[in-house]
Amino acid sequence: MPATKTPALAVIIGSIRPDRFGPTLARWFAAEAEAHGSFRVDVIDLAEYQLPMELTGNDPHAALPDDVAALGKRLSRADAFVLLTPVYNRSYPASLKTAIDWFYGEWVLRPVSFISYGGVTGGLTAVEHLRVIFPEFPAITTKNFISLANFWKVFDHDGRPVDTAGLRGPATTVLDELAWWAPMLREARTTRPYPGLDFEPTFTEKDREVPA
Repeated sequence: MPATKTPALAVIIGSIRPDRFGPTLARWFAAEAEAHGSFRVDVIDLAEYQLPMELTGNDPHAALPDDVAALGKRLSRADAFVLLTPVYNRSYPASLKTAIDWFYGEWVLRPVSFISYGGVTGGLTAVEHLRVIFPEFPAITTKNFISLANFWKVFDHDGRPVDTAGLRGPATTVLDELAWWAPMLREARTTRPYPGLDFEPTFTEKDREVPA
C-alpha cells in the first residue's frame, strides 16, 4: 500500500493523572499496530495538552485555544482511532470526554475502537458509555475491542506483556477490523455526502499532511 494511501491511526491515552498505566499500554499497542503494517501510527497523550473544561460559544470564527488547535490538527490527520481508557467510578475519565467534546468534524465517519483497563471488570462500563457518544458525529464504533481485567497482572514491571502471544491475538483482531473500515470511510468522506450531515471541517486537508 503506498505511503500516501496508508491510513493513519491515532492511539489516544485518555487518562492524564500521575503514575498512569496508559503510556505503558500505548507503547505496547503502538508497537503491535506498527508491526501489523496497515497504518501510520500516532500516539496522542492528552496529558500533553491543556484543554479548557469550558467550551467556546457559538461563534464559528472564534479562535481556538492554542492546545485545542494543536490537538485538533493531529486528530484531523487520523483515519481511525483507538481510545485507551481506565474506568473511573464505572465510567471513563473527564479528560477524555473533554477531548471528545472540543471537536466534531475530526471524529466524523471514522472507525473508533477501545482498550479499557481496570479491576475485575476490565473497564467494560467505560467502553459501554463511550459507545453511546460516537453515533452523534457520526462515527463507527467497532465490534471488537480489548478489555484488560486486573491489568497490573497483565504487564510486568518493565511494561511488557506477561503473555505477548496471548495479547497479540486481540490486538490483531482490533487492527484487522479498523483496517477494513478506515480506507472505505476515508473515501466516503471525500466522495459521498452523508445524509443530513452539514458541517464545516475545522482543519483543512493541508492540516492533515504529516510533517516531514
